[in-house]
Amino acid sequence: MAVTKRVRIYTEEDVANHKSAKSCWITCHGKVYDVTGFVPDHPGGDDLILAYAGMDVENIMKDEDSHDHSDSAYDMLEEYVIGRLGTEATVVRDDWEAPDDFHPEDTNSAEDFEKTQFLDLRTPLLSQMWQANFSKSYYLQQVHQPRHLQQSARLFAYDIFEVCTRTVWYVVPLVWLPITANLFLRSMLQFNGPIPTFLSNPLLPLSLTSTVTLDVFAKTLPCFFLGNFIWTILEYGMHRFLFHIDEFLPDHPAFLTLHFLLHGIHHYMPMDRLRLVMPPILFGILQAPFTRLAYILFPTPVANGIISGSFAFYILYDCMHYALHHTQLPAYLRHMKKYHLAHHYKNFELGFGVTSKIWDYVFKTVLPV
Repeated sequence: MAVTKRVRIYTEEDVANHKSAKSCWITCHGKVYDVTGFVPDHPGGDDLILAYAGMDVENIMKDEDSHDHSDSAYDMLEEYVIGRLGTEATVVRDDWEAPDDFHPEDTNSAEDFEKTQFLDLRTPLLSQMWQANFSKSYYLQQVHQPRHLQQSARLFAYDIFEVCTRTVWYVVPLVWLPITANLFLRSMLQFNGPIPTFLSNPLLPLSLTSTVTLDVFAKTLPCFFLGNFIWTILEYGMHRFLFHIDEFLPDHPAFLTLHFLLHGIHHYMPMDRLRLVMPPILFGILQAPFTRLAYILFPTPVANGIISGSFAFYILYDCMHYALHHTQLPAYLRHMKKYHLAHHYKNFELGFGVTSKIWDYVFKTVLPV
């Protein structure tokens, strides 16, 4: 069996996980072999081959003191080939430091694909992910090694779908600020008494702003601040436990594709200006269960106040996220920029806070920079 581009790509970690008589993998000359069925028939005994299970056997197979294998032994080995070892990129490293003026070099797409056989940046990425020929381990290894292009890499072949994946930063406040203000006003009015639902009269708060009193404002404001606080927890929690669900991610193309669409593409291409903030559709989907929970747990006026506070901080978060990647900033934000870029280029398993490091300190995931 010859190794071709579509042969499955593994990492050394994948191979190391198969080191028993029930599942015995080895590597040789960059190829991966599942020799489980051959273990009982090995001329030198199963103990010898199991001693190197999950490891590379290139040196031991040509070691004359042990046993120099014949050409026929190598031919026989080819019957058990299941893939090859992928090539590891080395953009992310522990000693990386963010310069004040960070402008990474563009990736040579042809050379990158020829070297890694991961994703070809010259063709739509989504179909490549769906037809993935690489293991979860290799996917996680590669997707956390940033690539950089002048223009956004395509996800879809058709423009009508592609446009939905690209969002300029100011779309976030344009879409969500009016909704946030509407919810805040509704909260104040609902503290005075029942009002028609948003669906029946979405512009109602604007027509009743003259009836708002300081008393109802004082009731809504603490709810708004509580929503601010809740968002900081959601920001950290979703980033760490949803977007970085790496350990529990099933090794299947469908789940790898979902991970890639949710957050993997951002780590793969962290400086892509059009994929730094959430498309309104995506945030609309993500916020739905949380806002529904708020209406279940709290009276409607309180829930609307809390949701408006959370939405306000979401807008701040997404705009700040864009700024951390692409703008010159004052002192505190410059530090947070270095902190967040270190999450991409130094250690993606730490530093989950974007607007602040509060919850990184609480949960001991602070990233030294």
